[in-house]
Amino acid sequence: MKFTHEIPTSLTVHSVTGGEIRIGDDVFDHTIALTADSVIDDWPRKGIANLQESDFSLLLETAPEVIVLGTGAKNIFPPRDLVFAMARRGVGFEVMPTPAAARTFNVLAGEDRRVAAVLYL
Repeated sequence: MKFTHEIPTSLTVHSVTGGEIRIGDDVFDHTIALTADSVIDDWPRKGIANLQESDFSLLLETAPEVIVLGTGAKNIFPPRDLVFAMARRGVGFEVMPTPAAARTFNVLAGEDRRVAAVLYL
């Protein structure tokens, strides 16, 4: 994984619909990860039930206070091992449907918090 879009100021998720995530002029039709200033658009193509701590390594390098996981249209719980791994690192890990995750990300980024998100469609 690598950062593929550098954003000059704190980015904002403008909309999440059933098939796309809009950030500024960019539209994504697949799962993405983001920080307050970068979009990672080559997130591993794996289901939420198969996520592991190592999948979050690039995000963890940014030292986030919290990672918000948007699980699509409905709430899907990730593996307990992943939740416990984040707790051991002292990183908040919030799981919610993607539209709510995008709003939460926007609020936290707007408060200049060290936030990261993974948004599934």
